[in-house]
Amino acid sequence: MSMIGEYARVTPAELDRALGDPEWALKLVSGRMEAEAAQCPEPALARCLDIDKAWDALGFLLRRTSFPVDIVHGEEAVPEADDWGYGPPRYLTPEQVRGAAEALAGISAESLTAGVGPADLAAAEVYPVIVWERGEPLDYVSAHYELLRPFFRAAADEGDGMLMWLG
Repeated sequence: MSMIGEYARVTPAELDRALGDPEWALKLVSGRMEAEAAQCPEPALARCLDIDKAWDALGFLLRRTSFPVDIVHGEEAVPEADDWGYGPPRYLTPEQVRGAAEALAGISAESLTAGVGPADLAAAEVYPVIVWERGEPLDYVSAHYELLRPFFRAAADEGDGMLMWLG
């Protein structure tokens, strides 16, 4: 089973409710994911996004830039939430989403991956290690990074918070 990085944009009111009622949040997110699965909206229009198995590599690369917000794991856990796959969901406030969107706008995919190769990711034991040990290029990571940028920008523009988890 693979570990997939998952995101869901939520309004401030939905985030407040999610923090007090994580079961409600799971139903909300599951319904949105199901509805969007058939539509496949562009990231700027989507309420949910997955970055497949690129999450750990993105986290590794973003930490190298001293990125101001943890957009892979979130800044805080949703209190008393059950496991949504590989642990409970975490979240970002609308202010943190705005800060992340601004920082993402200033980092191109090319600059994010500059000077880093598969061997570096393998040495750092970045998930999924076997991919990097085979010498796969970072194009896969760059492509998922380019999905995150408009997703976060749209969330920031609308004042949304974010739920994230590994599913």
